[in-house]
Amino acid sequence: MTRGFYIGRFQPFHNGHRNMVERIAEDVDELVLGIGSADDSHTVRNPFTAGERIMMITKSLVDTDLVTYAVPIEDLERNSVWVSHVQSMSPDFDVAYSNNPLVIQLFREAGIEIRQSPMFNRDVLEGSEVRERMINDGDWESLVPGAVVEVVEEIDGIERIRMISDSDANGD
Repeated sequence: MTRGFYIGRFQPFHNGHRNMVERIAEDVDELVLGIGSADDSHTVRNPFTAGERIMMITKSLVDTDLVTYAVPIEDLERNSVWVSHVQSMSPDFDVAYSNNPLVIQLFREAGIEIRQSPMFNRDVLEGSEVRERMINDGDWESLVPGAVVEVVEEIDGIERIRMISDSDANGD
């Protein structure tokens, strides 16, 4: 049995993430999804809590045959020990998946096999694009699984991200 590890902030979990999970599923029997920056929420960059992101992921992947585990990973501002921190928070895994150059380097230095996967429609399927559309009343729903739309509606996530993106500064 092979267990993989895939880390992301998933702010929110979008169709690019879903596509990556589907590609990883071809290689592994189980997948740990590390919820990065789990200690951060209610900011424009990280509007959703770790628990809300776990709901998004779990509900979005319920129809897959892949056994998945969503695990919160708090930020650690010491890159040299980051991999051991991740390992301490996660079930054991055999291979890690990432396209982030720093994450790739850190796993390589720790002697863990790392695999990259082509990104799917990266010019649009990016968390910052989804969040920007949420703030500006754009079509964000087509960029995420239906389950994510349901979770965002349940937690009134659009109101949250709009409120936290607002400012009390005087305009010009």
